[in-house]
Amino acid sequence: MKTNRTLLVLRRTIIYGTCAAALAISLSGCAGETKNSTNANAHAGHEDAHLPNGDLRQTTAGVETLPGFLTDAHGVIVQAYQAAAASQDVLAYIPCYCGCGDSAGHRSNLECFINETKPDGSVTWDDHGTRCGTCMEIAVQAAVMKQEGKSVADIRSAIETKYSSQAQYATDTPIPPAS
Repeated sequence: MKTNRTLLVLRRTIIYGTCAAALAISLSGCAGETKNSTNANAHAGHEDAHLPNGDLRQTTAGVETLPGFLTDAHGVIVQAYQAAAASQDVLAYIPCYCGCGDSAGHRSNLECFINETKPDGSVTWDDHGTRCGTCMEIAVQAAVMKQEGKSVADIRSAIETKYSSQAQYATDTPIPPAS
């Protein structure tokens, strides 16, 4: 049972840390903000694209290579990106409730972190999730529920219930296929 206890401790650490980071981040808002890196090497070896809404996209060789914009990011933010990378199959079917459907054209919570995984395995990351507590909370909750063995439909239902008061901001996300 040590594995289950370790998972529980990790889950609590991620959730509490994400909540603390989300609170701090939510004070500064979510959609339409820009972020400038002060690290001259933050974008070295990455293909960058700045979007009209202020989001930055970087392409890396794969999910094991995180984008440069995470170089100086808080550990909780990095963990949210790692959770998103490990849960792409789930997050593609999970709505986001921060308003990014309108502000950034996102169709799911996955796109707050990863815009595209190309056939060659390269990944185009989106920095939207670095400054949005709602995005991070949803991604981490979904990743934890996936680790617990929950189905995509159950994960989506739990998140829809949690964010029902923000339903007007939900992305237009496809329903998961029947299991």
